Amino acid sequence: MPLSDNERDILKEIERQFYEEDPKLAQTVAETTVESARRRGQRVAVVSFIVGLVMMLAFFTISTPLAVAGFIVMLIAAGWITTNMRIGRSEIGVGTGFYGLSERLRQKRHRGG
Repeated sequence: MPLSDNERDILKEIERQFYEEDPKLAQTVAETTVESARRRGQRVAVVSFIVGLVMMLAFFTISTPLAVAGFIVMLIAAGWITTNMRIGRSEIGVGTGFYGLSERLRQKRHRGG
């Protein structure tokens, strides 16, 4: 359902006020995309995994609870990485790597080619 002219004018006014009140936030919101946020989350997850691995290896013989905490950090980060990869594949439509290849072959088989 399209917006009426009055609703468009109201939205333009809200946008203008938003840019006037906090231009830095408005610029950040305008520049941030779902993909950039996903990539940033992916980087944080990879760094977290590495930190967990280092914790586990560094504290394995010194402090078992800290080594276990590092392992838990690794598990959480691995789950986060996997989730981000699935989200990325679903946004593209067809996955990449082995899963993308198998999906393309399956689609080709169904088309009869």
